[in-house]
Formats: sequence, structure tokens, C-alpha cells
Amino acid sequence: MNGTRVQASHWATQKERGSFAMMKLTAFAVRHLGRRSMQPVLHLVVLYFFVFGRARRHVRQYQAYLAAWSGRADLRPTTRRVFGQFMAFADSLLDRLDVWRGTLGAAQVSLHDPADVRGQLHRSQGGERGQLLVCTHLGNLDVCRALAEMEEKVPLNVLVHNRHAAHFNRLQSEAGDRQLRLLQVSEVDAALMLDLSQRLDRGEWIAIAGDRIPLQDGRRVLVDFLGHRAAFAQGPWLMAGLLRCPVHLMCCIKIDGRYQIRLEPFLDAPSWERGQREQAIAGWAQRYADRLAQLCLLAPWQWFNFYAYWQAESEGDADASPRRAAR
Repeated sequence: MNGTRVQASHWATQKERGSFAMMKLTAFAVRHLGRRSMQPVLHLVVLYFFVFGRARRHVRQYQAYLAAWSGRADLRPTTRRVFGQFMAFADSLLDRLDVWRGTLGAAQVSLHDPADVRGQLHRSQGGERGQLLVCTHLGNLDVCRALAEMEEKVPLNVLVHNRHAAHFNRLQSEAGDRQLRLLQVSEVDAALMLDLSQRLDRGEWIAIAGDRIPLQDGRRVLVDFLGHRAAFAQGPWLMAGLLRCPVHLMCCIKIDGRYQIRLEPFLDAPSWERGQREQAIAGWAQRYADRLAQLCLLAPWQWFNFYAYWQAESEGDADASPRRAAR
């Protein structure tokens, strides 16, 4: 157990360090060269991380699992496809900087919302209680935040881990964005739950990533993701049950050069019977993992988790025959 905890911490630190370094380089280049002029520079930056970083094999593993789970041969990892996922991430960093500077707004984003979750966002400003948005590393969540702040005028509180927030807060401030509401969270405790409950009562909404690897063994739940066992955080589902607020899923993917925000309901009234909390959380986490797998097929190269997500399995397992996607 202790070994797993140390490894999880190590991977989280790797992800933070790599993301921040790449973001810093990108921000510097855009500020001094402009987006169009810095494209060749960006290719060199991405190539450096692709060649010398450890993320390459993790991306290959993800692509192999997605291809086998879905039965789609066109998704099998090749050097070109793995590099393409790195380039998609670099492109999302440029778009993130555009959001922070206010040059990418709601007019450049479409909305896929068949259940009218957006209408519930509006009604929360009329006195209704806020709700929970469980997000994902699929696509670019900064675009979602831009829509909420600039178009909907809905207070959106984004829960992030302590170590990530300080670095990105500084970059955002340098880029011109000082309005993002980041709540630094390391533990789900009574003080946090009281604060979040009060925010919901004021009509504010809360966003939290559902696919972040947990840093502590006691805060994770093992689920089947793309046909293999993976550790997902309990936090979003524990919060949902304790706050007793509806849960929706949100992601923002880039299709044909245009962003599409996808909103969909997930849990109407999360709760559990006495003694059934662990089972309820495990069930919700599995449902989320199943839905995330389906969403990944909409934008296969845009799931930006560049670390060992299936840490319990060896690299040789990547070609094993997993559970196939429902046809």
C-alpha cells in the first residue's frame, strides 16, 4: 500500500511539472511571437517532450486500450498517432491562452445540451440551488469556464489540487485572466463541505475533475476503464452524496477546428442507504468511467492524461483482450 501511494504521488508530481513547464514555454512564445509565428517553435517544444519524456509510452498504452475496447483498428497506436496526441495537447494550450486573454469567447463555441442543463444554470441565478459538474481531462475545460463566466454569468467554482493551483494561477494572471475561481482542495473534510454547501445555496455551481488519479489509496475506487482496472478518485461522488445535489457531466472537445461543449445529466438525487456508501460510490464511478470511455471515441486524441493511469498493470498488458465496447 505504501509503495502504491508513493508511486501515485510521483506520477502526480510528474504531470504537474510537465504541464507547467510546457505551459510556461508556450505562454512565453505566444507573448513574444504571436500564435501563428510560434507554430514551428511549438513543434520543437512538443518534439522535445515526445522524445525525452516518459509520457510517450503512457499515451501509447491509452491508445492501445481504446482501440481494443472499441474494436476500431484505426485507433491502434502508431508513432504518428501518439505524436498527434501530443500536438493536440499543444493546440489546447494555445487555446487556453486565448481564453485567458479573452480572444476566444462564446461566439466560437457550440453547445451540445439535449437535456437543457444550461437552462438549469440560468435558473440557479433566479434563486435555485447550484449543482455539481463532473468534468474530465478530455478536451479543454478552460473553454467551458470561459462560457460560464462570459456568457452565462454563473459563478463557477473549480476544485483543484493545492500543488497545481499556484503555478497555473501565476500563469493565468500573467496572461491577463484574474477572474477564474479556483478552490484549492487537498482533503474532503467538514469545513470544505460546509463551504461548498453554502456556495450551492447561493446558486453557485461547483466543477471537479472525475478522472484525476487519487493521491491516496484510501480515496480511490477501482473501476473498469477501457477494459482494464484503473483507480478513479472517490471525491466527486462522495461530495455529490454528502451535498445531495444533482450531478451533470461536462467536457469540451474540438471537432473540425471548433469547440463543442457537451453537457448531460448524470445523477438526479445522489444518496445512499446506511452502510452502503462504498457500494454507491463504486457504482457511480463505474458509470462515469463507462461514459468517459464512450466520450473518448468522439475525440480519441484529446484525453490529456499523460501519465501511468493503469499503474497496476505492466506495459505488456496493453495488447491484452479487454472487454469490448457495447455495440
